[in-house]
Amino acid sequence: MNHYDILVIGGGPGGMGAALRAAELGRKTALVERAELGGVCLNWGCIPTKALLKSAQVYHYCRTADAFGVTLGGEAKPDMARIVARSRGVSETMRKGVGFLLEKNKVDVLRGEARLAGEGRVIVADETVSADHIILATGARPREMPFMPIDHEHVLSSRDALVLDELPESMVVVGSGAIGCEFASFYAALGVRVTVVEYLPQLMPLEDEEVARTMERAFRKQRIAVMTSTTVKSVTVDGEGRCRVRIEGKKGEEELTADKVLSAVGIKSNIEGLGLEELGVRVERDKIAVDEHYRTNVEGVYAVGDIVPGPALAHVASAEALHCVEHICGVESDPVDYSVIPSCVFTSPEVASVGLTEREALAREIPYTVGRYSFMASGKAAAAGERDGFVKLLFDADRKLIGAHLVGASVTEMLAEPALACRLGATARQIARTIHAHPTMNEGVMEAAAAVPER
Repeated sequence: MNHYDILVIGGGPGGMGAALRAAELGRKTALVERAELGGVCLNWGCIPTKALLKSAQVYHYCRTADAFGVTLGGEAKPDMARIVARSRGVSETMRKGVGFLLEKNKVDVLRGEARLAGEGRVIVADETVSADHIILATGARPREMPFMPIDHEHVLSSRDALVLDELPESMVVVGSGAIGCEFASFYAALGVRVTVVEYLPQLMPLEDEEVARTMERAFRKQRIAVMTSTTVKSVTVDGEGRCRVRIEGKKGEEELTADKVLSAVGIKSNIEGLGLEELGVRVERDKIAVDEHYRTNVEGVYAVGDIVPGPALAHVASAEALHCVEHICGVESDPVDYSVIPSCVFTSPEVASVGLTEREALAREIPYTVGRYSFMASGKAAAAGERDGFVKLLFDADRKLIGAHLVGASVTEMLAEPALACRLGATARQIARTIHAHPTMNEGVMEAAAAVPER
């Protein structure tokens, strides 16, 4: 029976991060994966969706080329099969890179389903291995709702929406989190009539209210219908293959029809079949209970990523994995600071945020001051023809940055500066007096900070 210092179950961002860091620290390491290396993020989430969105952006540029003084020889048309093929190719390239990294760092990759067998033993397929420390990083999958059964043909999961071979004429997207909004933005850009249905009162419920209002206006401008405070009662498919979505909202009950329905109502942890119950690992509300070092209540068993409480984001899983491994190995490591988790939505325009929203600051009774900057005043935005959006910074009574909320072109690439400033407690004056290159979109952060009166 092979024995390892650290055995990681799951090959997504959390599992990969854990395995590579363990190997770097000189531990004999194995990683168990039942499907593709890279997990959902690399294969069916973060990466392939960005490839799709890039194709949609290029199509938009072609359609608006005349405004930039460029004449095209013919009409631009989206070819869904080729768009999907490019997206899959990007994932395949990245997946090969992941395999190379594991091999280079001498991490053993074990293929198959894994099940905890107690006393440090793990059954992988028909083989039993053992480890001093076992890290669970099995991720999550799209949540299915009983009123909206996913049939993968008419009612789609996010995975299905990645690989449609042709464009539907119409689509209803149920849920307006990052996944729902990104797919709505993608399909609408390619000419699909899209309706977004959201149970809660605002689009993008986790975002700042001003951001949500701005994005709702942007969506309507793109001819995306937005229905908030609306409940989906049922989804059925008629004899002609059309989806009928019964909803109840501000106008009472009504029925929507569409070629496709995308279910984007959250995720469910992949914790079944791991042997958690037999081992006595504590699970609370579909999440494995852990402490600040990601230790479960069972000695030698740890968990990170989407299967533990906290934001279900790839970069959060990676950060948790690093701290977990470093704690196991006795390396000095700060626990993950969940107050400064950056979040990005790759719609058009993009959305980026970190720290507190105004709503959260008010709920915590934290006095704050807001600094704003509109991209309407940005030379770079004007040159690019991308003037929609703004930078909004929240500062506490000591003028330290506690939140940042951005809407606009490429704002996801601007978020690292506010995230670092939040973490280090930078003041409005420090940000405003840091020289930013001109002309850049990033000047908006400096200008928003400069808009805050000095005490």
